[in-house]
Amino acid sequence: MLLSQPLLHAAVFALTVLQALASNTFIAAVYEHAVILPNAAIKPVSPDDALALMNSNMDVLEGAIKEASQQGAHIIVTPEDGIYGWRFTRETIYPYLEDIPDPAVDWIPCTDPTRFAPAPVQERLSCMARNNSIYVVANIGDKKPCNSSDPSCPKDGRYQYNTDVVFDPEGKLVARYHKYNLFIPETQFNYPKEPEAITFETPFGKFGIFTCFDILFHEPAVVLVSKLQVDTVLFPTAWMNVLPFLTAVEFHSAWAMGMGVNFLAANTHHTSISMTGSGIYAPDGARAYYYNMKTEDGRLLVAELDSHPRLSAAFPPAVNWSSYALSVERFPSIDNDFGGLVFHDWFTFTELTKPEGNRTVCQKDLCCHLSYKMAGKREDEVYVLGAFDGLHVVEGQYYLQICTLLKCKSTDLETCGQPVEMAQTKFEMFSLSGTFGTNYVFPEVLYSGVQLAPGEVEVLSDGRLISKTRPTKPVVTVTLFGRWYEKD
Repeated sequence: MLLSQPLLHAAVFALTVLQALASNTFIAAVYEHAVILPNAAIKPVSPDDALALMNSNMDVLEGAIKEASQQGAHIIVTPEDGIYGWRFTRETIYPYLEDIPDPAVDWIPCTDPTRFAPAPVQERLSCMARNNSIYVVANIGDKKPCNSSDPSCPKDGRYQYNTDVVFDPEGKLVARYHKYNLFIPETQFNYPKEPEAITFETPFGKFGIFTCFDILFHEPAVVLVSKLQVDTVLFPTAWMNVLPFLTAVEFHSAWAMGMGVNFLAANTHHTSISMTGSGIYAPDGARAYYYNMKTEDGRLLVAELDSHPRLSAAFPPAVNWSSYALSVERFPSIDNDFGGLVFHDWFTFTELTKPEGNRTVCQKDLCCHLSYKMAGKREDEVYVLGAFDGLHVVEGQYYLQICTLLKCKSTDLETCGQPVEMAQTKFEMFSLSGTFGTNYVFPEVLYSGVQLAPGEVEVLSDGRLISKTRPTKPVVTVTLFGRWYEKD
């Protein structure tokens, strides 16, 4: 006897849930999407034209979702701006927005598309999830009317939000998140009056979600992990890479390690503005990642993760980030410290003039200690140890404490801190630590060619970031990136 379509879907969904419950792991997917962008427009396009563009992008996303499902993925994350791009003013983005209800309404747009206002994008995303029995995470725009009784109501009578949505394998809307920390160019959007800490339960762990620039702030990012104890963070992003510390794969991998969670980062792909870098990250390192500045190709990544990483035998031990650095005296000074800019922040540097040794450099309350041995010192490459302790004020205001071993762009010390992707110097060993005033420290190691070092480095419980392989691959930077939320 053949099952009816609803019964067949229910059977497939039940099987998916049972499979997830039977295992302490799950299969995650992220898709880096080369977004089809709208033409630059001074006036809003028609709703039909807006939907046509969004359907073109969703055609691509649907192919990725089907492929992920065929590879056994339980959840897939797609990028911020992945359905309509980012070339908008407040007025011109309006035709692309839909009214997204609170998930408490218990709604499956795929089977009940007319229950609320027209929502063809939500309907299609819901059907992608339902037809492929997979959780689908996407980024779209939400609109909410307001009036003069609300003193914060914009002049055009509506709020517009950069919004993440999650549909479960039945196609039900289970999460909606309004981005709180908007990046400077996002003038087309409003931020919610209060930051939202959005979580939802699955058969394979507790999930939280936020968007792109949110990662650099306490709310909602730290709240989700430290207070709400999520197992996995979902992260749609449109990340413009900034070497040497804020390259997408580098920082996102480090954030997962520093916070002790799984992290599913899906980036847009647009090389002309340095947008690339997606990954599936666990607390012990990257499981899969993609960085490509040479072609305009999208990429699907699929990898297995522990459902509850804190319970895993591979979960890293608790770290006291300042323990070692505070217990040792400063290594002898050679009195050749100098200043230099890294992404607009004024660092104090000291040059590594010998092929091996112990060095200390300090700025304000932060002292950074380095023990190292190069596998042969090259005359055409210069490395420095740097420290920054202060307020970053360019695209936002937030306090940082950073210790870094980095390669200079050339042998001219004035180039130290400028973006570098390639290196040739390998290290027999390195050990980096700092007198951090915060426990939120993210360990980064970036090899030549923007390659990560999964399994090749280790953070000791006393706060030292050390190499495990001898020799390493050629090093671009070794960094402890401290985010001092407590001072904000």
